[in-house]
Amino acid sequence: MRRSFGRTRPSVADVSAGAGAGRAGSRGRRLRLVGPLALVGLAATACDRPNFGYPDGVTNHSPRLLNLWQGSAIAALVVGVIVWGMILYAVVAFRRRSDVLPRQVRYNLPVEILYTVVPVVVVASMFFYTARDESEVTKLSAHPDVTVDVIGFRWNWQFKYIDPGTGQTGPNQIEVTGRPGEPAVLVLPQGRSIRFVETSPDVIHSFWVPEFLFKRDVIPGRINQFELTVTKTGTFIGRCAELCGTDHDRMNFYVKVVPQDEYNKFIADRLNAPVASTSVAASASTAATGSGQ
Repeated sequence: MRRSFGRTRPSVADVSAGAGAGRAGSRGRRLRLVGPLALVGLAATACDRPNFGYPDGVTNHSPRLLNLWQGSAIAALVVGVIVWGMILYAVVAFRRRSDVLPRQVRYNLPVEILYTVVPVVVVASMFFYTARDESEVTKLSAHPDVTVDVIGFRWNWQFKYIDPGTGQTGPNQIEVTGRPGEPAVLVLPQGRSIRFVETSPDVIHSFWVPEFLFKRDVIPGRINQFELTVTKTGTFIGRCAELCGTDHDRMNFYVKVVPQDEYNKFIADRLNAPVASTSVAASASTAATGSGQ
């Protein structure tokens, strides 16, 4: 460096060195972009994406919900890598090297627009896909195959088959009521659309089967509904997901999903059984008597 009239002027060697450093810095910037872009490309082209901890569901909505979760996880990873990369770059590139105060930069309008617009675009995109999938998951068809009335009461469950969907008739109304120590078992057919109509005579409960990847509150004075198709057979435990009182933790039930033939036999046996199931009031009275003893 040379001085002229008290001002510092760069020499030819300094200019050459600066040009080389500029080229090296340009290469460095290009290399720093490789990591995030490679991650984005991998996320966009991967055929078999991991579940990122999301459980495997057993309903027709499971692929849609899993896809939403995977998209959110990948977006979060990409944003996280970029943010952490910029933080680490700033820590290394702008670390303190001397006691000289570096040039202060402020009011960079393009940068401010960038870090305002990009988060808005990310949040708006996630909102769009979430609203789209939520509308599909909560959609009700005109004529479901099976309709079940779900009644949550303190502290158990009752299931009434409003429309079993088999076309069979009999003298009995099919009701399954849980009792203390005897959880209710809801039998459903595999591969048929099932509508759940929820009500409660006392406090708020919540109908939740973890494998369904869905839950909905059971609210007094209000009818909530949802519809799904169970694609796998098996027995799945259900729980109340709303703190509802003393025996909330005992409000378990089971959902048994069986092939259509077995379901038809279950409905026929219940329709023509000699004694119908007990009502919610009788069950609640029995539970209260037992508690009092």
